[in-house]
Amino acid sequence: MEEMATSNRIHSLTNQSLTDRISRYLDKLTPKNRIVGDFIKENPRKAMFMTIAELAIVCKVSEATVVRFVSQLGYQGYADFQQSLRDLVDTDLTLLERADMINLLAPGTDRFRKVISEEIDNLRLVYEKTDLAEIERVVLLLKNSPQIYVVGSRASYTMAYYMGWSLTKVRKGIQIYKGSDKTTIDWLTIAPAQTLVVMFAVTRYPNELIHIARHTIRQAHTLILITDSSTCPLIQFAHQTIITPSRYIPFNGSPTTMCCLINYMIQELASQLGESMKDHQEQLEQAYLENDILFNMRRDSPETR
Repeated sequence: MEEMATSNRIHSLTNQSLTDRISRYLDKLTPKNRIVGDFIKENPRKAMFMTIAELAIVCKVSEATVVRFVSQLGYQGYADFQQSLRDLVDTDLTLLERADMINLLAPGTDRFRKVISEEIDNLRLVYEKTDLAEIERVVLLLKNSPQIYVVGSRASYTMAYYMGWSLTKVRKGIQIYKGSDKTTIDWLTIAPAQTLVVMFAVTRYPNELIHIARHTIRQAHTLILITDSSTCPLIQFAHQTIITPSRYIPFNGSPTTMCCLINYMIQELASQLGESMKDHQEQLEQAYLENDILFNMRRDSPETR
């Protein structure tokens, strides 16, 4: 637990929002760097799409000044800086603004290729950026925790249900809750001590999840957060955080990367559970058979009726 808490404190420091970083380093910035910082704070949506050269031109500084500005804020490169800027913009966009950012009048075939291409880029980003050591720590908790509560709200409830339901296929002690259901507070209050709570949160972040995360910590439970951005306000409460970043602003969510992450964690957990998982699955299959739960090709096909 101490290792996770330390890891998350480091995680929080290295994933501050862009405006937080600019404010933190404002007194240390040169006059020219302050011009760049002020422009970004006032025009984040414009700056998000700009190259180094374009940002330098509009701020009337050199490209070297932009590069130094990004480095002074602690980013490894301009791509990391743009990702932080993208996360900042994504958090504040309304539904109407998201619709304005995409071309809804474009031909459907173009939109299909664009959506698929963007999801491929997102998967590549997660593949390159994900810290497997963080995921391995989460999988170990999924294996060893007697009780696991999986929580999501609104769009993120889809991911929470998918993970929770998948977990029931490999082990016992799984509960799935909706953050929009206020009885979730009740269940967390009477949950066994040190219950593992896995929470999903995607932009735009519901306040109800913030309340539940805060309550989870007050009850001395362990909170694992799976989110889509370093700007997620729930990171401050989590013992362990996994971020599945996106290169693009989603119109109505982008579940692909989280689904892949869930699939990996379930398979990794199943590998570690070994024979105990097989016993659990045999019980499930017997219950399915005895209660006629699932379609059976040999039993239910027209030829056998």
